[in-house]
Amino acid sequence: MVISSGLSRRRLVWYILATLLAVFIYFYGLDSQHIPKNGDEYPYEHITRLTADSGHLLPLQSQLDNMRNTKPPLLFWQGIASTRWGQDWTLWQLRYPSVIYTLLTAALIFLLGWKLSGQQGMGRLETGFIALLTYLAFFSTYRYGRPFLINPAEVFWFFLPFFTLLYWQPATFESRLVMPLLLGIEVGIGLLYKSFALVAPVSLGLAWWYLHYRDYRLTVFVLRDSWKIAIAVCLSLAIFGLWFVFDPDPQAIWREFIVGENAGKFDPHGGSYWAKLLWGSSSVWSLLAGYPMNAGLLALPVAAVFVVAYQRRARLSAAEKMLWIWMFTLFLVFCIPSQRSSRYLLEAMPGLAVLCALNWQRIGRWAFVVSLVVAGAVLALLIFLSLRLQDEMAGAALYAPWYWMLLALTAALILLALFVARYTRPVFNVAALLALLCFAAFLRPFDGAVGNYSAEVQHYAKGREVWVPCNFRAHEEGHRFILPGAQIHGYRDDQGLTAAALAERYRLFAVQVPLQDAGCADCKILGQRLDIRSRQSDSELQEMLHGKVMQFLFVKELLIEAAGAKSTAATEEGCR
Repeated sequence: MVISSGLSRRRLVWYILATLLAVFIYFYGLDSQHIPKNGDEYPYEHITRLTADSGHLLPLQSQLDNMRNTKPPLLFWQGIASTRWGQDWTLWQLRYPSVIYTLLTAALIFLLGWKLSGQQGMGRLETGFIALLTYLAFFSTYRYGRPFLINPAEVFWFFLPFFTLLYWQPATFESRLVMPLLLGIEVGIGLLYKSFALVAPVSLGLAWWYLHYRDYRLTVFVLRDSWKIAIAVCLSLAIFGLWFVFDPDPQAIWREFIVGENAGKFDPHGGSYWAKLLWGSSSVWSLLAGYPMNAGLLALPVAAVFVVAYQRRARLSAAEKMLWIWMFTLFLVFCIPSQRSSRYLLEAMPGLAVLCALNWQRIGRWAFVVSLVVAGAVLALLIFLSLRLQDEMAGAALYAPWYWMLLALTAALILLALFVARYTRPVFNVAALLALLCFAAFLRPFDGAVGNYSAEVQHYAKGREVWVPCNFRAHEEGHRFILPGAQIHGYRDDQGLTAAALAERYRLFAVQVPLQDAGCADCKILGQRLDIRSRQSDSELQEMLHGKVMQFLFVKELLIEAAGAKSTAATEEGCR
């Protein structure tokens, strides 16, 4: 590689440092209870823990109603392996494989951006780095690519076949046996993470790519390529079918997973299928908006890429057309079920990051400027909340000096990118990534001393039955990391029960109260910790919009021991 100028050397150093920063950001705070995630992490933790306790990989174990074979076993086996059969039961051990999967996907994106850039020397590297950083700056990548969820592995294994075809074309398209077998293995592993149903968009996307490669000559495609798709599909389904072969209760898989989990997604749940298709939060329009919404702070640049692609539709390269085909295929297939979510489009985000990088210089600067202004507003909100929270928690040093330095550095980069045009594009992704880091740093006190019970309290609760609030299925699993060794049970926190009322029902329980609330006057408070409320009612959200943020966003959790109360673990359902 020849780097032609000092500027190129400085840019190469900049992108390498930015990539190292992105890797650090994805590992930073990985053990936090409060990272952006999806509530499905709790049931997955539950199933993994009980399956590990059973000493057998199959059948999967669960105490949740109608939620045992909710997903194929590979995610749970991944968690069993990373925690050494539950012996290292920490969030870090459960989650770090997710980050590795996400970084592997980012590496594929870098290689594809480098390969397709059409430039030489530093230009190729720069396109690869932009693609990688764009993907890691997407909020959907940060939200779903770090927790103990299926999405990181799902995105990697379903993007890998398309990467393989595109990176080594035309040899891959002409391969008669090796490539179809390789595609089948890659897709099959993905199915064992997610669902056999994903064979539909993947096989359709692959078939469309082969057809496009043959210039839409249908006869040639049927004779030369259709059987390759058939081989890949059959092999992938055979790999998925191993679950039925090795599970001692295959009928439960059929009942709970095939019928309940997959066929259930076509149920409109009481409404009209067509009405739900055209209107509401699960409509086809909300799914279409999923691409820019998944991008977070990059929503406007992503939307601009759609416009640029339409304007250049007659001049798009073959590779660009294939990536757009994959995006359209996913959108088309996931329009069919009654449940539509931007989460279903995550497999398309790696390709979208590559498309953004290939068109980075064609995106109007205004899209970056507006996005930077939004990032500045997010930063201002974090500063406001940090100051208010510090004021509420007088006497506790919540934020170290480095936190305020980080906020200042992020603000400086945002201003630099806003007012110096030549720095707007190179700095933009770094500013977006730093905004994610600022958010994670803002949350760190909730996982420190003020966000946890003391060692003495944890030791006291060990082995005892403790009732904790929950607002999502298996939400109480989170308290197993807060009170390790305790016998955790959940109670619904949406019933308006006061600490005094809970004291009549449970001997040892946790309750969340406003920051200035004393809790229960007649109860023995063993310890307290600072926490964030994860869900608010519509009325509470309206109150927050009117300025009452502190009252409904931050809470104090008290661990209380009530004399004379009976534990009712055997009779109450909790958050099952």
